[in-house]
Amino acid sequence: MEFLRDRPTAKAPAETFTGDAWIDQIVRGQQPSRVRAALVRFAPGARNAWHAHAVGQTVHVTDGVGRIQSRGEGVVEMRAGDTVVTPAGEWHWHGAAPDRFMTHLAIWEAPADGGQETEWGELVTDEEYGARDR
Repeated sequence: MEFLRDRPTAKAPAETFTGDAWIDQIVRGQQPSRVRAALVRFAPGARNAWHAHAVGQTVHVTDGVGRIQSRGEGVVEMRAGDTVVTPAGEWHWHGAAPDRFMTHLAIWEAPADGGQETEWGELVTDEEYGARDR
């Protein structure tokens, strides 16, 4: 058993996030486990850049109101209690609503071959972020 405690909260990097967000790493499994989990807190209007996960990602909103979008689809509102599963290789972004904080638990896996977990793309523009919700 490994007891993990007292890991500092990290400010999300400006290269992959717009606005203020903070990340608490929960677990980064060691082989044979490939699980990754982090609690991410977004200030109003903050969001991550377009990205895709090699093995997919699950996002569970624990507090607040957020937005999520897959490339080529509309922006969708998410609220506390909602869970969104993004399949492997699907380009997407997620973040807080313009006037609300949002916290989510992000869960993903490292690829079995040890390859790149997440491919990052361009920052989400204000126009993309402000697209009409569906």
